[in-house]
Amino acid sequence: MPGLEAILLVGGQGTRLRPLTLGTPKPLLPTAGVPFLAHQLARARSFGVRRIVFATSYKASMFEPVFGDGAAFGLSLEYITEQTPLGTGGAIRNAAEALTSGPDDPVLILNGDILSGHDIGEQVSLHRSREAAVTLHLTEVDDPTRFGCVPTDESGRVTAFLEKTPNPVTNRINAGCYVFTRSVIDSIPSGEVVSVERETFPGLIESGQLVLGYATRTYWLDVGTPAAFVQGSRDLVLGRLASPALPGPTGEYLALDGARISPEAKVQGGTTVGARCVVEAGASVVGSVLSDDSVIEAGASVIDAVVGQGARVCAGTVVRDAVIGDGAIVGPGNELQNGVRIWPGVELPERALRYSSDV
Repeated sequence: MPGLEAILLVGGQGTRLRPLTLGTPKPLLPTAGVPFLAHQLARARSFGVRRIVFATSYKASMFEPVFGDGAAFGLSLEYITEQTPLGTGGAIRNAAEALTSGPDDPVLILNGDILSGHDIGEQVSLHRSREAAVTLHLTEVDDPTRFGCVPTDESGRVTAFLEKTPNPVTNRINAGCYVFTRSVIDSIPSGEVVSVERETFPGLIESGQLVLGYATRTYWLDVGTPAAFVQGSRDLVLGRLASPALPGPTGEYLALDGARISPEAKVQGGTTVGARCVVEAGASVVGSVLSDDSVIEAGASVIDAVVGQGARVCAGTVVRDAVIGDGAIVGPGNELQNGVRIWPGVELPERALRYSSDV
């Protein structure tokens, strides 16, 4: 598939990930040691994608300084910004102005918050061989009630797009990676707010065009929440999903340049230890993301959590399933858990927040 083009949807505000996304768009958050999108770009490149158009909106100016013209990834990158958010369909149509492919060519559409291990090449080949209008990646989940589900007939043709329901007809859901025939993108109204899920796909199905489902049971994760973001980073470090962009070997932890981990500290479970991070003696860090320049003091415990850039977790504090914003200081003897989020720059005094009743 030489010369395959892609559009990468990266316009969302990432509200579910605040405070991490207050200063950084979700697709640029450090994930297993590199910006999240680095994993997507490297995977796309491995399947023959050579040119990617970024559809940006929120904090649009931050993307190009990170990825430049794409040469470091063996890609050619373009950046198109929506002045006002146009929805998924509107964003795809807007970005298509920068495509070079012809009307019959396939165009890959990627969402900037999905980690997927599926075979993109196979999805594109299916699309081409069946001459589909759109081919959607579908993934099977254990609990489809949390998602809209996508039933198909025995030939793989998508028959409907169903909203969330307590009694789903299938456990297959829209996995957020599409192959469009270019002319179908061009038929989306220009400059209007359009949802592919609620308007474009149902409209194509109603008009009798071929919308195909490519269903897999490979690794798939939407990293839209703090818990899922931590899981994605952890899975990449542990090697549960292979990524050509991982900046080191897989294992119990990944330590970036200048990180200092005491030999008496315990760091495991797919933790990322950011550049110039300090983990002191007696500290325990499991399955977490420690951002650059953060400090975990002696005897502190950090589990399934994100510690922001330059933040400090003081001695004897427990941080579990929590997010500590950039530059925040969590004083000694605190207990943070159950999804609590500390905003950037906040300083929590000693023993300010406790869950247990011990003195």
